[in-house]
Amino acid sequence: MSALFPYAETTQDVTVRVAVTFRPEESDPDLGKWFWVYNIRIENDRDEPVQLLMRRWTIADGRGALFKREGRGVVGEEPVIQPGGVYDYVSGCPLSTPTGWMEGVYSMLQAGGDIFEARIPRFPLIAPVGPN
Repeated sequence: MSALFPYAETTQDVTVRVAVTFRPEESDPDLGKWFWVYNIRIENDRDEPVQLLMRRWTIADGRGALFKREGRGVVGEEPVIQPGGVYDYVSGCPLSTPTGWMEGVYSMLQAGGDIFEARIPRFPLIAPVGPN
C-alpha cells in the first residue's frame, strides 16, 4: 500500500493515506500557476463505523505563506466508513509557487456521539524541474 499511497498517518485506528501527482496540463509556470491532484484513502480499522464531518487543511506555498481551508465533509459528502471499510476521493490544489506542502485533520464522529480528529499526514507539493 505504501507504494500507491506513500504518505500515511493513523489516529485511533483510522488511517489516512495520500498520493499526490503534479498536473502539468493544468499548470502554467509562465503565469505563476502550478496544480497538483491528491488521492486520499481513509481506512477504518475500528470495531465501529465513523463519519467524516469536517476537514481542516493547512497549505503552504514555496514562500512559506500559510493558507487555512476548512469545510463540511469532502467533495460534497460526509461519508460513513464501516468497520474494515475504506473511503477514497480525489481533489486538487493550485499554488502560485512550484513547491509547497499540505496537511490537516478530519473531524470524525464515532458511535456514542464523540468526535476525534484523524490526522492527514503532511505531503509535499513539488513540481518537476523542466529542461534548462
